[in-house]
Amino acid sequence: MTVVLACALALSAACQGERRTADHAPLQTVAAPPYICEYIPLKAVELMTGVSDPLVRGFFDLSQDSGDGSCAVYRRDGDRLKVLQITLTPERVPGEVEEELDGASPLPEIIPGSIGYYFRGRDSEKHGAHAVLARGKTELSVQLEYGVKGRDNAADVLALMKLIAPKLITAASGPSPSPSATPSSPKGG
Repeated sequence: MTVVLACALALSAACQGERRTADHAPLQTVAAPPYICEYIPLKAVELMTGVSDPLVRGFFDLSQDSGDGSCAVYRRDGDRLKVLQITLTPERVPGEVEEELDGASPLPEIIPGSIGYYFRGRDSEKHGAHAVLARGKTELSVQLEYGVKGRDNAADVLALMKLIAPKLITAASGPSPSPSATPSSPKGG
């Protein structure tokens, strides 16, 4: 009986930090605290990775014109596998995203003047997915290395991109393209 109890405790400890069954709830549509790496909603990360209370490393620097930084999310157990990587890159290569659209689903225009794509990972064991959004010289990438079996992982990276891109890309890449010129005030008034 002691051996059975010890094995059950060891198994429980080994599974801590990972959900055993898929939570099929969609990611939230509005970013809300708590955040990891200052801009990424923790609840969304936990749903899409299945890892509660993940180990997180990284930060974003939006003080530059294009912004820069990354946020990596790891499992706390075992080998501490990286499950999610979010990267903000300045100085992207013009035309690169357009070339990569072939074979991927196009992202909606999340931010005016942006272009991007998303797709499921090729390794069916990892349940991964990837999304890329570019605007001006700035590129934001969401790479789900290990998703949750039974979730729509491609929809998850799209939903996370919708949550974080307006804060990371807009802030990093300067003001949005301006609408048509404002009408001038009438003369003599």
